[in-house]
Amino acid sequence: MSPRAATRFNSWDTTRYELLNTRICDLGVQIEGSLLEPYIRRLYRELSAKRLIFRPQCYLTDSWGCPDQVPVIGIPFYLADVRLRRIEEEQTGEVEDAHLIMMLLRHEAAHAFNYAYRLWERKDWQEVFGSFHRPYREVFKPEPSSREFVRHLASGPHGRTYAQKHPDEDFAETFAVWLTPRSNWRRRYRGWPALAKLQYVSRLMRRIGKRMPPITSGELLNPVEKITALLSQHYGERAERFRAAAQGYVDDRLRELFPPIPLRGSMTVARALRTHRDFLLARMTRWSDLRPSDAEAILTKVIQRAHTLRLRFPQAQLQQTLMDLAALTTALAMDFAYTGQLLD
Repeated sequence: MSPRAATRFNSWDTTRYELLNTRICDLGVQIEGSLLEPYIRRLYRELSAKRLIFRPQCYLTDSWGCPDQVPVIGIPFYLADVRLRRIEEEQTGEVEDAHLIMMLLRHEAAHAFNYAYRLWERKDWQEVFGSFHRPYREVFKPEPSSREFVRHLASGPHGRTYAQKHPDEDFAETFAVWLTPRSNWRRRYRGWPALAKLQYVSRLMRRIGKRMPPITSGELLNPVEKITALLSQHYGERAERFRAAAQGYVDDRLRELFPPIPLRGSMTVARALRTHRDFLLARMTRWSDLRPSDAEAILTKVIQRAHTLRLRFPQAQLQQTLMDLAALTTALAMDFAYTGQLLD
């Protein structure tokens, strides 16, 4: 396939359209081996440098946060994949950079420590930060110049005054400043009432940091593998809006050929395509005059989409299915041979 044809065939418009039409649980994103792994390792190194032995579990979900009183860190799934990061930026106009990711990880780690050790139940914690059961202040008049609170996250949903929203957030912001390497918090907050909070966190962590907490896990909120909404629905979009720009998209044809059926007595379309790959390639190149490498690229795309869509057919209808697949892949090959793109 020529470089120009390959660019059209594997265009970003096509990739974006396919991703937007995919359920979030089927995106295949995970922390292991992803862009996020180095940041989480860095967080754990920072905890180790403070001689804290607890390592909060991190998992992918739809937004930053800790489930209520569960000592885990939820991280937006789009940060685990460079393509999803690009879509997030296109849809929202921004995406977290490395600096902000670390600041948010430290903030959420603070919540995890609070929940793991049930710090909010301590009388001294309440004396410093207030009652954990105080209602969240969703609407309030912030005091940006107040020196009662540290200034950690400087923008976004956790603004400079976010610590004023609730005692749990006040602790999280204070812990994050204390944890941040080279933050020079003693000098930076000298003369501030907030310094007493930082000193308290420092003393408290020295006291409890070398023992494991009583709670280390719990029920996860919206783990990525259970989010069945399409990526387009997550953004409140209709993926169809991106269809005109997408080239090489074959899902509609595959879904038309293979409607949902019961698992019993069925076979996956992807397996049939792989098993009979040589037969299908021969048909594709014979009728389209495509080079074998071009036909191979198209067939690989069809296999990938069939696998992602989890398409199946009755095993007793294998021969008829092979004829349908041969017709489909040949038509796609001819489309590409004559137009330079796969027609929808």
